[in-house]
Amino acid sequence: MSGWKLVYTAFDPQQEALREALCTVGNGYFATRGAAPESTANEVHYPGTYISGCYNRLQTDIAGKTIENEDLVNAPNWLSLTFRIEEGEWFDLRSVEILSYHQELDIKQAIMKRTLRIRDDEARETRIEQRRLVSIEQPHLAALETIIEAENWRGVIEVSSALDGRVTNDGVERYSSLNGKHLVPLLTESIDNHTLVLQVETSQSHVHIAEAATTRFWRGDELIEVTPELEQDEDYIAHHYRLDMEPKHPVQIEKIVALFTSRDNAISESGLEARKAVTDAGRFVALAARHMLAWKLLWQRFDFDIEHADPEAEEHTELILRLHILHLLQTISPHVMDLDVGVPARGLHGEAYRGHIFWDELFIFPILNLRMPEITRALLRYRYRRLGEARRAARAAGHRGAMYPWQSGSDGREESQRLHLNPRSGNWLPDNSRLQRHINAAIVYNIWQYYEVTRDLEFLSFYGAEMILEIARFWASITTWNDTRERYEILNVMGPDEYHDAYPDAGQSGLNNNAYTNVMVVWVLQRACELREVLPSQRFDELSQLLDLSRDELTHWDEISRNMCIPFHDDDIISQFEGYESLEEFDWQGYQHKYGDIHRLDRILESENKTPNRFKVSKQADVVMLFYLFSAEELSDLFARLGYAFQHDTIPRNVDYYMRRTSHGSTLSRVVHSWVLARGNRPESWPLFMQALESDVTDVQGGTTPEGIHTGAMAGTVDLIQRCFTGIETRGDVLWLNPSLPEELKSLTLNIRYRQHVLDLHVTTTCVRVSTHPSAELPMQIGIKAETYQLKPGEMREFQL
Repeated sequence: MSGWKLVYTAFDPQQEALREALCTVGNGYFATRGAAPESTANEVHYPGTYISGCYNRLQTDIAGKTIENEDLVNAPNWLSLTFRIEEGEWFDLRSVEILSYHQELDIKQAIMKRTLRIRDDEARETRIEQRRLVSIEQPHLAALETIIEAENWRGVIEVSSALDGRVTNDGVERYSSLNGKHLVPLLTESIDNHTLVLQVETSQSHVHIAEAATTRFWRGDELIEVTPELEQDEDYIAHHYRLDMEPKHPVQIEKIVALFTSRDNAISESGLEARKAVTDAGRFVALAARHMLAWKLLWQRFDFDIEHADPEAEEHTELILRLHILHLLQTISPHVMDLDVGVPARGLHGEAYRGHIFWDELFIFPILNLRMPEITRALLRYRYRRLGEARRAARAAGHRGAMYPWQSGSDGREESQRLHLNPRSGNWLPDNSRLQRHINAAIVYNIWQYYEVTRDLEFLSFYGAEMILEIARFWASITTWNDTRERYEILNVMGPDEYHDAYPDAGQSGLNNNAYTNVMVVWVLQRACELREVLPSQRFDELSQLLDLSRDELTHWDEISRNMCIPFHDDDIISQFEGYESLEEFDWQGYQHKYGDIHRLDRILESENKTPNRFKVSKQADVVMLFYLFSAEELSDLFARLGYAFQHDTIPRNVDYYMRRTSHGSTLSRVVHSWVLARGNRPESWPLFMQALESDVTDVQGGTTPEGIHTGAMAGTVDLIQRCFTGIETRGDVLWLNPSLPEELKSLTLNIRYRQHVLDLHVTTTCVRVSTHPSAELPMQIGIKAETYQLKPGEMREFQL
């Protein structure tokens, strides 16, 4: 690793799947894994191309049941390009001597590069250089440039350039027994000596996918005309070109590809559009120039600068943070503003979680809100378009309002699996994760945070408020009154922890009074009632009529928000759920000694015929999530509203209690714990930050990152820099700053947007400097510690800390 470049200097088959995920290139519309162009899916490589929002459902008979899963579809492989010399074996790195190898992902340019020298069994030495991109400037185009040079031989080379529709979804081993053949061939066609077309459709959702590819050969600026042989099947098509090679006379091969689907806007037919686009595309160098310019402009919005006490650590930290930003933007670029898509938890980088959308938005949207909130707005509309399905789900469950799913895909129905495989034991087990109703609170939180940063009253009025009110109605409908406690309760749910889905020996799934869920519901109901004051009265009246929302219902919501049950034990330890204190303590030392890696205790315990439901163990932050989402002041107000004490040491006592009982089985866990320690225990916060930062680059979970990056964890590490260390909060029409840099950092510089203002922030251990860009906007309010100040456009102010 160096600078802006993720670099590998040796071919390592054992690490190739991880590198393919980390070297993915994409543009928000589609992305392609960093697999070698000559490769096909095997024990080393897994080429994959994923189109945002392109899902398909298949059924499988397994464990005595028929289950249906919806997957983000692996689209036809456009990348396929390989060669052989004199009718020999097709190029395969495993069958030649590698003289030199250099692979890099240029993060600033979003271009993957590969340079290698090889010697075959005939002692012929060949140099290969490749660059690839998925255009951020033209979202339907991708390009591969290959330069082949014969160093010590002359003869005939055969180049195969193909479009391969034979691909399946087979990139996750634990899904291997599930049906993964999503594509039905429609057409293969050779248009001319340069151009191929492949069209397929998904078998259930009937999305048409069209790819058109041109392949041209150059020596210098001279175009080489070659008549190819055609290899054609119903789901595969290739041109085979034969060229004479001379030492030191390299051949440049440019493969330009256009990809369209029937989901696209403003098209007649996807195949026609692909043909037109690839014809007009031009050469690789021109595509690359426009692509790099677009990325330059994006980096001006999203980049940052840290000054670390150790220059090497500074370079390493900045590199991985920028890698995380790159992969987030390759998944949800500005192009999503015109798409009906959500944020897949594993990006467009692999097939884990089947490309579904979870609650990771909670960790991702804060970055976008302060950099390019228009993307957040578009992604929130993904939820709004599925409000009808959420209402349907609530009705089916006997509730009112809208109940969003834990896992969402094409149309917003619940996509959580009914069974999941424990790869350690080989057992198929019931999956109760759909009981994580807290996803609904996360959606409201995301809407409100977006509004706080942007004051986009139009969005709140016509999209956000309706979701908030319907989600509040859902929460009110699932609460029950406990006469003995004189408190409202929420029963039979799961919290974020995920290790606990039932009580030991219980005959049903679900837990009672999960503290995180209950507190979030109180907050949601408060925001729903607050809409009366925030929205224009005309719009609130309209919504009240459309939703049949009465004053009595709002009064009931307010009553629940003042009388919700929050369980405690050991005086002021917030119980993760009711009855948590009765669980057994876990033998952490014994299991660490026995197994070493105990991140996934749920799998270990099930393989021993035990269950984490018996123990005080957590996969990830649950109660601690409250301290991640809310400041101490906000929580103090919430608990006071409920009539519970919230002492000055409540947060550190609870953080310490649950830290000792958490396995960090989720990549999100260290993000959250680093955040909550940043204020009270900075020496422990930074190591957790660094562990979270390395989680995908080093594949800390031992095989999950090759199946797709973790977008929430990537975003969370960037947001630690952006909001946690700067102390940014957006409350009450004030941008609050309360910086607290880790001891390892000397300074932090970044650019953010607040409302319509663009600000440059420079934070050191002793001061914070805030500069606003000139504009026609009214002055803004900025808060430093407990004081507020007015800042005009074009003004710079410095505050001592």
